[in-house]
Amino acid sequence: MVVQTERDDSTWWECEDCGLLFDEKTDASDHETHCDGSEPSYIQ
Repeated sequence: MVVQTERDDSTWWECEDCGLLFDEKTDASDHETHCDGSEPSYIQ
């Protein structure tokens, strides 16, 4: 599930499974469909 969060005076969308942050909700939703729930192996 993707949740909206506020950081640094900006709106972000966070994947609840792995914690990865996205600045576009559509990117977060796309990621969610492929997320396996593990920590990301890269920094975005």
